[in-house]
Amino acid sequence: MAEQRRHAAHTNRHRNRRRRGVVVLLVFGLIVVVVLFAFVYPTRTFFQQRNEVTAAERRLEVLEQNTKALQRDNARLQSDAEVERRAREDFGMVRPGETPYVLVPAPPPTTWVP
Repeated sequence: MAEQRRHAAHTNRHRNRRRRGVVVLLVFGLIVVVVLFAFVYPTRTFFQQRNEVTAAERRLEVLEQNTKALQRDNARLQSDAEVERRAREDFGMVRPGETPYVLVPAPPPTTWVP
């Protein structure tokens, strides 16, 4: 009987150690998951947002350059001289009394090789 009690106590201790080991592994796994959610995901999100901000800043810089170019064009187009130049070049307009000349390109030479 004493032998059975010792064997039962030993078996119980062995079971308790195994249970404790399983519990420790589960707790450790839970801690790893919590760490991943607490640090890895926000860090990844931070880097993604930083890249998006950098790309947006580049787009903003390009848009600001385009805006400045358009403002320069707008200021230039406010002058009568520029309006006249564009009317002559783009639309072939002339002032009253002027004679317009149009240069027609020569036709390409045609050669026949027998």
